[in-house]
Amino acid sequence: MNISATIRNSFQKNDLIVTTEGNQKEISIPAKAEGYGSSVNGGELLFLSLATCFCNDVYREAARRSMEISTVEVTVSGEFGKEGEPASNIVYEVHLQAPNHSEFELRELIEHVDKIAEVHNTLRRGVGVTLKA
Repeated sequence: MNISATIRNSFQKNDLIVTTEGNQKEISIPAKAEGYGSSVNGGELLFLSLATCFCNDVYREAARRSMEISTVEVTVSGEFGKEGEPASNIVYEVHLQAPNHSEFELRELIEHVDKIAEVHNTLRRGVGVTLKA
């Protein structure tokens, strides 16, 4: 699956486009109040990426198990230190609502998704990021 993300920023303008296998979508995030840059920082988007990945994977894996999930809530938090330092202490919590399933079934689903979530595994394994000049 080929994925790309593009930001084009100028004074009070913030255009964001994500594309997966040719399916392009625009995302709305305003520019900073001062005019330049994005009002949402990269760390926030990184954590949102983790939360979104887990959420989507819960629904996918639940469907494979014929489980009906009514609500998924994922909260990711962590810390960034000085400029240039990577994040640390990244943790996340998951709450599912599925009236027809036991706590055991939900816990088992959560643990399974934790093992296979692609964005989580990308960070856990450490993948190189290369500047293309």
